[in-house]
Amino acid sequence: MTGEDYYIPAAAMAVSLAFKLPALRHNWRDPLLRSVVALLALAGAVFAFAAPPTIAAVNRWTGIANFSAPLVYCLITAFSASCLVLMVNWRGGSPERTRRVSRRWILGYSIVIVALVVLFALGEAPEERLRDFDTFYANTPYVGHMIALYLLAHHVAAVVMVVLCWRWSLKVRGWLRIGLMIIVAGYLFNLGYDATKMTAVVARWLGNDLDGLSTYVAPPLASLGALISAMGFVVPLVCQRLSDHWQTWATYRRLGALWQEVQISAPVGTPSVQMAWWSAAELRVIQRESDIHDGFLHLGPYFDKGLRDDAYDSALADGADEETARAVGDAAMVAAAVRARSADPDGQTIGEDEETLLDTSDGPRDLLRISDALRRSPVVQAVRRRVAV
Repeated sequence: MTGEDYYIPAAAMAVSLAFKLPALRHNWRDPLLRSVVALLALAGAVFAFAAPPTIAAVNRWTGIANFSAPLVYCLITAFSASCLVLMVNWRGGSPERTRRVSRRWILGYSIVIVALVVLFALGEAPEERLRDFDTFYANTPYVGHMIALYLLAHHVAAVVMVVLCWRWSLKVRGWLRIGLMIIVAGYLFNLGYDATKMTAVVARWLGNDLDGLSTYVAPPLASLGALISAMGFVVPLVCQRLSDHWQTWATYRRLGALWQEVQISAPVGTPSVQMAWWSAAELRVIQRESDIHDGFLHLGPYFDKGLRDDAYDSALADGADEETARAVGDAAMVAAAVRARSADPDGQTIGEDEETLLDTSDGPRDLLRISDALRRSPVVQAVRRRVAV
């Protein structure tokens, strides 16, 4: 792999991190958000510092041959810990248990990082190796132990992540399950990385040469594994937000028929609230629901409860379920009230004592169902024709 093969994923992680930093600034106490930011930052750092040009530059800047080796190993170990901590916070549970488990993983991998630094300091690695450090120094005292320790720590994290994500994916549905399966796929590549690295290192211990596995096969596996795993963490969050946004706009559109129906009931001269084009979909839905309820208030004197009951019975007779029939009855009453209000431009009925508001004694009315009934129900269309005649 060339330097570009490392720097492009590092740049992608940096862009993702840049989008997350504003949210972290406003909600820095959120442990899940902190975990996501830490994972993106460490993943980008691993790609950036594992690139051969960066390895050579760091060694040159520090004046220590192979200084990049323990640096990259520590970053990989920290990244493994960040994945485990993110999974703990993502899965949730009691705050006390979540903090306790997270701190244990952080403490355990912090000890591993300290041990990696100590082992490198105790050993000797005078000849700079940019691509085959693992196998070249596999039999070197202390340095070989450092290599084995970082591979073991990475392997433990990969196995735990696969088991946790797989078990959790069997209990959930939707985007979360898809994200978990993507993470499992990514960590299978990481397990392949561990297998090739360990095979090459053990071969060195036994006096054989399988350095090609470590030098040419393992790095692409690690790169793919990290990218796929990061996608698995991001996909559920992004797609769920997009899905929620789409659902909100769908709600706004579905309310359109009812909203347009009751607009005629507004008194002449009533100011209309104009929403800016950049207004959030949630705010538009709230405004549309508010307009509908205001329309119901103006239509109250024209509501005919008997007509609603007849439409309700007709919908049940046509095979509609209870909720749908209830919405059909309300929609028919609203449609008839709008016609009655149009026939009373002077608002003489509004001054009468008796008012019939939309009955909510058996629960709130489903505005979406009412709006759908206005568009599709043949019972409502029949009421419209009858009232028009």
